[in-house]
Order: sequence, then structure tokens, then C-alpha cells
Amino acid sequence: MATTQASAIDPLDLRILGALAEQPEATVRDLAQGLSIPASTCAFRLRSLRARGVLLGARLRVDPASLGYPVQAVIRVRLGSHSKSGVDALFDALVATPGVLQVFHIAGADDFLVHVAVTDAASLRDIVLEHITVHDVVRATETQLVFELREGAGVLPSARPRG
Repeated sequence: MATTQASAIDPLDLRILGALAEQPEATVRDLAQGLSIPASTCAFRLRSLRARGVLLGARLRVDPASLGYPVQAVIRVRLGSHSKSGVDALFDALVATPGVLQVFHIAGADDFLVHVAVTDAASLRDIVLEHITVHDVVRATETQLVFELREGAGVLPSARPRG
């Protein structure tokens, strides 16, 4: 993942990113029109944001429940040892596990948070027993069911005028 300087992002870039976040399927022409800027400017800025690693691409978001994976959970993973090779191997294995949506390598009492979507409780147990605790570096896990998930406001300003 690219690291960028916040100073490299100007107010127009932020407006474009905010509009894109609110309307990810909008064409460049539609974004430009909504921002009252020329389409060529909008297209140039989007190319620049991608080239600088600010805009990392587009992702398809799918509701796991609609695909037969109604149970979501966050699995807290605590390691017993922290060698770079052991941590990297576990991280790679976790992200490659079917049903895993996101993996966070974190600081604190726990070392990883693993967000999963599965068909049922037995499948959740299988992820823990067959894909996580089988690694020698893992000391303990704790599983927390997700009752509801909502997206946060994010870091981009709204492109909509305030009034």
C-alpha cells in the first residue's frame, strides 16, 4: 500500500474523492458535472490520484448473507511468539482462508482481528480450529458474533453542499 502525504491532496482532490465515495458508479462526466468542473480536469485529477496511490482502486461489495453466509464474526487472535516469519506466515494464511473478509494486524493485547462470514456456527468453529489455531504461533482466540454492521462516515468530506 502506497504512503502519501496529506499535503499532496488539495481541496479539489478532496471534493472529487468525496463525490466518488458518494457515487462510486458515476462516470467522469457525471462527477465533473456534479462538481461544476470540466470533465478533462476531473479525468486528469482521477488519473493523478491513482498514480500517486491515493485512490487504490474499486472494490465490489457483496452482502455475504445474500450469498448464503449469514453469520459474521470477529475472531481475536493472540500470539504466543512474534517472529517476523511466523507473523507473516499467519497473516498470509488468514487472508487466504475462505470466508475471511478482512484481517487486521493490530497492537495491544490481541495481535490480529479476523472478520469472517460463514454459513453457520459449525463453519465458524471450523475456521478457528482448522485455519487459525493450527498455527504454532497462535496462543489463544476469542470469537465475537457480529449482530449488525454499519459503515462509518469515513475520512472524506461530503461532496454535497451544506446548507
